[in-house]
Amino acid sequence: MAKTNPEIEAFARIKVVGVGGSGGNAIAHMINSGVRGVDFITMNTDAQALHHSPATKKIHMGKALTRGLGTGMNPELGKKAAEESMEEIQSILKGSDMIFLACGMGGGTGTGASSVIAKVAKDQGALTVAVVTRPFFFEGSQRAYVADQGLQDLSREVDALIVIPNDRLLGLVDKNTSCLSAFGMCDEVLRQAVEGISDLITTPGIINVDFADIKAVMQNAGSALMGIGSAIGEKRAEEAARAAINSPLLDISIEGARGVLFAIAGGDDMTMLEVQEAAKIITAAIDKDAKVIFGAVKDERLKKNELKVTVIASGFPEKKVERALGIGTYDDRTSGKHEDDGDATGPLMSKYEEAALVDDDAEEGRSFAASLLSRSKERDSDSLAKENSTPPKNDEGESEEWSSIPAFLRRGRKK
Repeated sequence: MAKTNPEIEAFARIKVVGVGGSGGNAIAHMINSGVRGVDFITMNTDAQALHHSPATKKIHMGKALTRGLGTGMNPELGKKAAEESMEEIQSILKGSDMIFLACGMGGGTGTGASSVIAKVAKDQGALTVAVVTRPFFFEGSQRAYVADQGLQDLSREVDALIVIPNDRLLGLVDKNTSCLSAFGMCDEVLRQAVEGISDLITTPGIINVDFADIKAVMQNAGSALMGIGSAIGEKRAEEAARAAINSPLLDISIEGARGVLFAIAGGDDMTMLEVQEAAKIITAAIDKDAKVIFGAVKDERLKKNELKVTVIASGFPEKKVERALGIGTYDDRTSGKHEDDGDATGPLMSKYEEAALVDDDAEEGRSFAASLLSRSKERDSDSLAKENSTPPKNDEGESEEWSSIPAFLRRGRKK
């Protein structure tokens, strides 16, 4: 009799929910990148964006409220849209063991609806982890303010909140990086955060980690930070581990974390000695009393001779994380004052931009950006191919180009 493998759901039922425009883009990138062992769901108020999503499970939130358009950077509208679709949300999330929420903060739908969706997930008993991006500096203080309010609401409803500061990514790209590739980096970081955790549960490992281990570190953990490092060569284990704990996305030391989850991934050539070497470097950098979960997996998707280390650190003092992420500093961007700068005058950059200037030539920054950009180049190629082709029609007979127009502009044209 042929041997059959049990379904992933028999171990842990994991769902990844993309909320709003940024969340939908992140979900599409994860699907196209072949993220395995999870169910993808996209939720949006924008009917056109939902129509073009590759996700098989979708919820059109607030149909009566927004009439298929976006929320115009109004989080309250996004919240009401989610509440209008509460029964659908409860139904689609039912039975989940773990739920990831992916969204961009600062807009209307993702910012407003994410906390409502997170509360549903957690009330149903699922381990709820939000992986979100914070706006670029150039998007203005108003969007930063909206994002910070949304982060405060979301943090109260999730077990763990991982915030990716877009400014930090912007500081790592060179002047020749296209806009499409730069935004693709944001999607890639969200993918790596979700996949770095879910792979530990769903992928048979050299050193296995189960769902109970993940839950022990991430349940009610509060704010969390993520670092990713990869390396090729003779000292790849050491270099990847050091790059992860000194990642451009980890703006504070992981020393203060009360829980640390890290995974080492490699190919057939990954040795046990390398696993041990990477683990020693990471454990030496954290508090001896921290709760540590560690796993090692084989990943055939990595480049030849590449080894990757992913670190998730949680349980930080909230003020320390807020300071590291620049949360609540939107007024400083235009006032010219910073709480630590005394009588400083003149417009200030965010702390991420300042760090980017200081570390512009840092090797870890360059390698990190190169890794993200290499996965974003396909998006440029796809975009050029679409530009050179005749825009197809959708089910309503409208040009596909119509969907690329922001919802608030479509609303104006329909009037």
